[in-house]
Amino acid sequence: MCLAIPMKVVEIEGNKGIVEYTGIKREVGLDLLEDVKIDDWVIIHTGFAISKLNEEEAQETLSLLKEGGFI
Repeated sequence: MCLAIPMKVVEIEGNKGIVEYTGIKREVGLDLLEDVKIDDWVIIHTGFAISKLNEEEAQETLSLLKEGGFI
């Protein structure tokens, strides 16, 4: 099973970004998206941001993932 997680962009340097959720930070590639900014919410899969979403969508997705026991 593959899992993609919403995370918030907290730093950007070139085509790399640092994303964070619940204090966990990860470096990810931003190559697949255009116009990513700090404080954007993105879906992370296999080390890359693959989609942008708004905070409401991110929180709803995270809630469902928690409810399902995935995070």
